[in-house]
Amino acid sequence: MNNRQLFLSHVAQTSPKPIGIEMARAEGIYLWDTAGKRYIDGISGFSVCNIGHSNPEVIKAVQDQAAAYMHVIVYGEFIESPQVAYASLLAQYLPAQLNCVYFTNSGSEATEGAMKLAKRVSNRTKIIACNKAYHGSTQGSLSVMGDEYWRNAFRPLLPDIAHLEYGSDELLAAIDNRTACVLMETVQAESGILSPSREWIQAVRRKCTEQGVLLILDEIQAGFGRTGSLWAFEQFEIVPDILLLGKALGGGMPLGAFISSAAMMNQLTHDPVLGHITTFGGHPVSCAAGKAAFEVLVKGGWMEQTEQKEQLLLKRLQHPAIISVNHHGLWASLQFATNETAQSVIHRCVENGLVTDWFLFAPDRLRIAPPLISTDHQLNDLCDIILKSINEITGNYILQNLP
Repeated sequence: MNNRQLFLSHVAQTSPKPIGIEMARAEGIYLWDTAGKRYIDGISGFSVCNIGHSNPEVIKAVQDQAAAYMHVIVYGEFIESPQVAYASLLAQYLPAQLNCVYFTNSGSEATEGAMKLAKRVSNRTKIIACNKAYHGSTQGSLSVMGDEYWRNAFRPLLPDIAHLEYGSDELLAAIDNRTACVLMETVQAESGILSPSREWIQAVRRKCTEQGVLLILDEIQAGFGRTGSLWAFEQFEIVPDILLLGKALGGGMPLGAFISSAAMMNQLTHDPVLGHITTFGGHPVSCAAGKAAFEVLVKGGWMEQTEQKEQLLLKRLQHPAIISVNHHGLWASLQFATNETAQSVIHRCVENGLVTDWFLFAPDRLRIAPPLISTDHQLNDLCDIILKSINEITGNYILQNLP
């Protein structure tokens, strides 16, 4: 049997039709398959690889830490220098009240820990979440996912969850003294990159404060410069009570985190003791990789270029078949008339050397989230492939004017 057959036979599948490219290596913004074909990574491994692939500083950090020690004991017992160093570094770049980091294995587990913390701190049970929200696939995070199609097959889920429309007055009105937390993405990802109005998200922050409700902001995809600032919440001039991070947090290694104040986080240490625990969360190699990647991002200057690159994409990606474009930083979605058209264009992009995908709650949209290190020339190449693929699928040909 070849590797594809073994992959389909022995690796658990998540869809009937996986992309199925057999990868050989990755570097910068590019991926190569075993046949030697090169692809632009147009989605950064779903926002994991914000600084691109195979950064030498990250590789060295992984090698050095693996040579020193890997797993030694369950998380939170020994003083492990990679965890301490990375948590301290993150705290330097976060508001003062977000000074205590609980490392997990993934974004889903960060969601789980944050919900437990909110219930423990508030002594309440009601959780407000948003329609078309994605916070992970474990049963707790699935309970706050914003679409019944994804939830229904796995019921019963967590009780006392209210799913309301992102950006709505209804959500604001639902925040009351029974509410433990409002859990939402600062910028909704899987709805096709949906940004809130500044007035609305600030009103959510005020209402939470008035009612003693914890505001949990999920920046698992939006964080680490994707929206043009290190943290998306900075652009709205608010601060959450708990921040969720993942994906780019690990620099390509598995890592998530929920971050709050030391005073709140301390409540997980008693009544009961070990109120939240994980064996591999904050793995030393993952923390070493994440810290190195974070340092590369901060000193690289790419976040300062995001707005200019965003405008390049908007100028280039114009076509009669594109119905609308949602965007926030180097992060966008292209809407087509039907789901079928979008899926066909996505598959043709892959055939033409660009890895992209759709959105869980917006299958009529094509995802764009290239590494932040992408040059103007590389972004133009990305746009050329998208426009060529649209032309091949729809038969509409337009004059392409390079910027």
